[in-house]
Amino acid sequence: MAKKFNTAAVCIPEKHYMVNIEERLESIKGLVDEGKYFTINRARQYGKTTTLRALSRYLREEYFVVLMDFQKFSAVEFENENNFSVSFLNSFLRAFKANASAMTEKVRAVADQLSESSFKRNERFTMKNLFEGLSDICLESDRPLVLLIDEVDSASNNQVFLDFLSQLRAYYIDRDEQPTFQSVILAGVYDVKNLRYKLRPEEEHKLNSPWNIAADFELDMSLPREGIEGMLREYEADYHTGMDVEAMADRIYQDTSGYPFLVSRLCQLIDEKVSIQAEFGTKTAAWTKDGFLLAENLLLTEKNTLFESMVGKLRNYPALNSILKDILFTGRPIPYNPDSAELDMASMFGFIRNQNGTVAIANRIFETRLYNLYLFEEEFRNQEIYKKSLLSKNQFVVDGHLNMKRILEKFAGHFHELYGDRGETFLEEDGRAYFLLYLRPIINGVGNYYIEARTRSMTRTDLIVDYCGEQFVIEMKIWRGDEYNSRGEQQLASYLDDYGQKKGYLISFNFNKKKEIGVKEIVVGDKLLIEAVV
Repeated sequence: MAKKFNTAAVCIPEKHYMVNIEERLESIKGLVDEGKYFTINRARQYGKTTTLRALSRYLREEYFVVLMDFQKFSAVEFENENNFSVSFLNSFLRAFKANASAMTEKVRAVADQLSESSFKRNERFTMKNLFEGLSDICLESDRPLVLLIDEVDSASNNQVFLDFLSQLRAYYIDRDEQPTFQSVILAGVYDVKNLRYKLRPEEEHKLNSPWNIAADFELDMSLPREGIEGMLREYEADYHTGMDVEAMADRIYQDTSGYPFLVSRLCQLIDEKVSIQAEFGTKTAAWTKDGFLLAENLLLTEKNTLFESMVGKLRNYPALNSILKDILFTGRPIPYNPDSAELDMASMFGFIRNQNGTVAIANRIFETRLYNLYLFEEEFRNQEIYKKSLLSKNQFVVDGHLNMKRILEKFAGHFHELYGDRGETFLEEDGRAYFLLYLRPIINGVGNYYIEARTRSMTRTDLIVDYCGEQFVIEMKIWRGDEYNSRGEQQLASYLDDYGQKKGYLISFNFNKKKEIGVKEIVVGDKLLIEAVV
């Protein structure tokens, strides 16, 4: 059976196209060999479960590996110490005995005795009994034991789980005297070293986590460009589409920054959805720049579990929602500070990354999705500029081509008509948002846009628009005088070379009352610049 791209649960190498993660597994094994206890905490659908499954197989030549999943534990299992201890033991032994062929008779006897003890003691089987039994198994085993627990944060807001961590910590500290696990790896979204995001307000006295023994886990789990290229070459060997593998891998990486779900979903959409569209019809036609752009547009407009989870976090954490809006719309540089609760949360949920000491949205897909979400909210949706765009949108596309000059002309007039008497603060913080609001209904369903991160600032932002195979580079900037404006024109002309463009567009938000509203053409070298002053 042919392999598929997979975005539903764990990826299986025999069934799914995957990026080779052996180098990642080798790095994690190094921590295991050193006897480290640590947490793999990454955002939703970031490949944690796939990594744990692969790691479990990778370690089994040297270790007994027990892989558990707290998602399989119901609320009843966490009601009290006894319920948890019995349930944990049963799940542990079931996973442990999967290695039965490699067990010695002595280890099997200890495991059977522990199981019988828990059954006999019933309601008196405690956490202490559980860990003493686990220690006995570690003592008799001829291989070190490694414990992997997935979805660990599903249990992190109750006392039983804290007691469980306390026992792991106690045995870790006394590991020279009491046999215990070689390594323990807990995987989830929330870092259990810092439980405050999961605890209810009345439980703030539990903020100090007993998991302070954990080593730092700093391994980058995003998919590298070279890894994506390798996955596509495997696909190409099966289907012979003739795609430019290197260029396609670069496009995917540029827009996803290697976020595993986004990488797989884009590939899946090209393979399964775009290839059957009337304008493509084959895999060969789909694995092109145009096919990629359509897949990206499908991704940006679909409802999936990752985006639903993101929106849920924004609704549950108003401070997180506020700081993301600030990043997107004001252009003010925000220093990356790991001690900021809001930034720590945004990073933990996968919204942001540290870009040379400054906060940046994690990837272009997230950025565009967030822009689309915020621009549809009531504060923007009811704006007159949006209604003006809807009424005028039919005149902006001629024979399938986007007339960007006409868009700038109409936007300049409409913006001045509606907001011409507003002050500098409005222009700086809201002007660029209103151009995106104006643009969105024009390209909606056909084109994509993203903000170029390297030029984002309070004074300058570059917008890249893709529409039916054509690309438009638009600089949005705040007017700071003729000399500054001239430098901006030179910068844009130079920047166009990066995109192989001869024509560029500028929108200058000018708060000078003597400004001349309108659009003009400027020639800079071999480049034509269309500038709108609003």
